[in-house]
Amino acid sequence: MGTKEKILEELVLEEETVKQNEIVLFNDEVNTFDYVIDTLVDVCDHTPEQAEQCSLIVHYNGKCTVKTGEYKDLKPRCSKLQQAGLSAEII
Repeated sequence: MGTKEKILEELVLEEETVKQNEIVLFNDEVNTFDYVIDTLVDVCDHTPEQAEQCSLIVHYNGKCTVKTGEYKDLKPRCSKLQQAGLSAEII
């Protein structure tokens, strides 16, 4: 294997290990800011300040990434957000 092939193989391996998923929270007209903030603190381990910022971004932009990580960690968190009545999905 030449140097060029070795570098390409290392880049592919690095890309595979860095692959992260995101939980995206979408705006709704149902839940209050306080409820969304409390839910993000409980489910996503946000600080109150992080959760407040995310709730404002969701309100004004329609969506916000609220958690990034491996799929196996995000799946139960996303399910809890959905069970709490929030509109969220993993991308």
